[in-house]
Amino acid sequence: MLDINLFRTEKGGNPDLIRESQKRRYADVTLVDKVIELDGEWRNVRFQLDGLNKEFNALNKEIANVRKAGGNSDELQEKSKEMKKKIAEVEEKEKEVIKQRDATVVLIGNIVHDSVPISDDEANNAVVREWGTCRQEEKLWNHVDLVQLLDIVDMEAGTQVAGGRGYYLKREGVLLNQALITYALQFGHLRGFSPVHTPFFMRQEIMAECAQLSQFDEELYKVTGEGDDKYLIATSEQTLCAMHRKGWFEKQDLPIKYVGYSTCFRKEAGSHGRDTLGIFRIHQFEKVEQFCITTPDGNSSWDMMEEMLANAEAFYQSLGLPYHVVNIVSGELNNAAAKKYDLEAWFPASKTFRELVSCSNCTDFQSRRLDIRMRTNKNQGADANTKSFVHMLNSTLTATERTLCCILENNQTPEGVRVPECLRPFMLGIDFIPFRKMYDAKGKLVPKA
Repeated sequence: MLDINLFRTEKGGNPDLIRESQKRRYADVTLVDKVIELDGEWRNVRFQLDGLNKEFNALNKEIANVRKAGGNSDELQEKSKEMKKKIAEVEEKEKEVIKQRDATVVLIGNIVHDSVPISDDEANNAVVREWGTCRQEEKLWNHVDLVQLLDIVDMEAGTQVAGGRGYYLKREGVLLNQALITYALQFGHLRGFSPVHTPFFMRQEIMAECAQLSQFDEELYKVTGEGDDKYLIATSEQTLCAMHRKGWFEKQDLPIKYVGYSTCFRKEAGSHGRDTLGIFRIHQFEKVEQFCITTPDGNSSWDMMEEMLANAEAFYQSLGLPYHVVNIVSGELNNAAAKKYDLEAWFPASKTFRELVSCSNCTDFQSRRLDIRMRTNKNQGADANTKSFVHMLNSTLTATERTLCCILENNQTPEGVRVPECLRPFMLGIDFIPFRKMYDAKGKLVPKA
């Protein structure tokens, strides 16, 4: 969420900056004025409450003096009781106004960085750079067919057991998926990122501090049972965000760099009808995520964003997968991101680039909601206890089933699929997966002769 002082001109804030950012997001600009109105209402209530408390304290002092002098304070005490009741009413009103104001603030997105392309059409994402040579042959198998021909996925049984988009990984499919997980964790660790295996679900009130409201309906699975309701995570970014909730860092402790691993769960309600075949867009998948916490000073978080993106690029270069990096348009940013890069890899069968990585700088938008701070050292007369909110960033390293699809398409041969060299040490030295099935003249999948 944004700093409430950013809405207050008397505190050095700039409401016009927020309005402009909302315009860039193609989002509701009137929310800014609603926050300002509710904040003004809060200040009026607060002024009233301060006046009542001052009057109440003076009255109690008067009662004490009357009693000390041996006088009758019954009338004053009745007045005190009435005033106490009034104070309680105004306190409740203040809580309600704060609740309404803050609930409106959280609907407003992070301030869009000036380097973000302004558009609400993702076709206008700006290509930053490209790498690799894209295969252009005709009649290549797509990933949906390849997993069937290799017999490494059972979609039919998965759908019967788990419902739509359910699947079983089999044979080398399991080994390849696990190889990607282990390789990615080692890849991050060797670059100074500390591995973390996170919980798979979160308490409802904690998830609400990490996820947009729209995610609860379109993305998150609710888990009920003993105790509080919980939600299955859609990414380890959520659990890593909450890991330091209500904590604080000394400046010298930063940056913190994690490479998180978890199984992830998404309803994909907002993607109905898209990529329903194969294992590209599924309800359950594994993901290795880069997550960093930096100081809010200078360009620290922006430099970290470039480092995380460079790590992702090096990872896919090591796999030999052609890609391009795009700067995502303002209208497609989620509320937390001030800027987002996507790494889209080449899928030769469909001759298109598809997203494998999202890299976002959320600045202090998440940390403010989660109350994660950095203590500012006493400097040039500043209060030693002054605290500022850290910056938080996230970037996919690999969503493994999706990466697996891209590997299969780019490494296919007429006889099967070559395993990328960097993954072979994690696959018992297997360097090739042969086709075990074929399509007959009627298009039916049959064992290969």
